[in-house]
Amino acid sequence: MAGYYFEVLETVEEPEAIYEGKMGECIAVIEIDNGKYIAVVYRELSKGDGFAITAFLTRRRGQLERRRKIWWKRR
Repeated sequence: MAGYYFEVLETVEEPEAIYEGKMGECIAVIEIDNGKYIAVVYRELSKGDGFAITAFLTRRRGQLERRRKIWWKRR
């Protein structure tokens, strides 16, 4: 994921959707190619502070959509 540094930052700053994690974390998602997504698992400590736990590439958006959707970008 080192080559996706700016994409990871963009995912947290401007996600297409945010899903609820199992332990209070959030999962932000954006599509980078047709059917290819970056997912960033992060935790917010306050409105302006937080940290990324991990980030990964996936083609399985359906797996994420099984989780409760906290926020999504309306098109």
